Amino acid sequence: MSVSTNPSARGRKAAAAPARRVRRLSGRDKLVLGLMVGVPTLIQLVLVWIPTLMSVGLSFTRWNGLELTDIKPAGVENYQFIAQDYPPFWPAMQHNVLWLAFLALVATPLGLLLAVLLDQNIRGTRIYQSIFFAPVMLSLALIGIIWQLFYNRDSGLLNFVLGTAGTPQAVDWFGDSSVNIWAALFAATWRHAGYVMILYLAGLKGVDPTLREAAQIDGANAVQTFFRVIFPAMRPVNVIIIVITVIESLRAFDIVYVINRGTNGLELISALVIQNLVGEGQVIGIGSALAVILLVISLIPITFYLSRAFGKDKEA
Repeated sequence: MSVSTNPSARGRKAAAAPARRVRRLSGRDKLVLGLMVGVPTLIQLVLVWIPTLMSVGLSFTRWNGLELTDIKPAGVENYQFIAQDYPPFWPAMQHNVLWLAFLALVATPLGLLLAVLLDQNIRGTRIYQSIFFAPVMLSLALIGIIWQLFYNRDSGLLNFVLGTAGTPQAVDWFGDSSVNIWAALFAATWRHAGYVMILYLAGLKGVDPTLREAAQIDGANAVQTFFRVIFPAMRPVNVIIIVITVIESLRAFDIVYVINRGTNGLELISALVIQNLVGEGQVIGIGSALAVILLVISLIPITFYLSRAFGKDKEA
């Protein structure tokens, strides 16, 4: 049996072969595709964008939240009141800045240190990872309740260790306005450090091993290798962690609200929003203006991250 090896014959057979037809979407396919795109978009519009636009609009009004006919235009009076005549606002801004600084300078480096230590393939590393990551799976409200038990003045573990539980010398960690912000920050660090640890562990696993080998050949020690080679190689992870840290400091709410509803030294912008939008003394215009201020501040790290991400894609 002979097989034709004539190139022209193979070319004629290929030309004679029917072209592959492009399959068009059927009516059912279009319906399914429309639902897959339309339903999530509709949910996001209803739950995110429409309330956001309504908040922006209400921030320029005076309204007690009872009847729509009571809505009165106020211009920028709400923003002027917040900046000039609303006592908790500037302390809340300072506390948010302090929250950011503490997470950035204490919690994030602690998470990085844990990641570096657990990346050394020590015995029981999986167990340690689970222990440090466990707080991340808990809500901040539950974390606040847990640390209330730890900080309790009369029967808390910390005062018991200090030997002051049940005595006049016991420190009221959550009631004393001079120390409760620090107590809340340590509670937030317990969760944030585990989150950062997992992200950096993933980043360390993705670093090319040849970079470590090249640094060792050049005579660099472990510290020099990490800060001059490994850490710069994790630049995408670093950007993500910076954005997450900023957002975490801005949206901090649960812990301080569980402790004392964000008052007496624990004022945060997010807590002020709830205080003005919920309750008997609700002032919808002021609460909406505070929410808009928080939104504008939050857009800064989000815009930074998106510009870096899309800018990198364009360079690639």
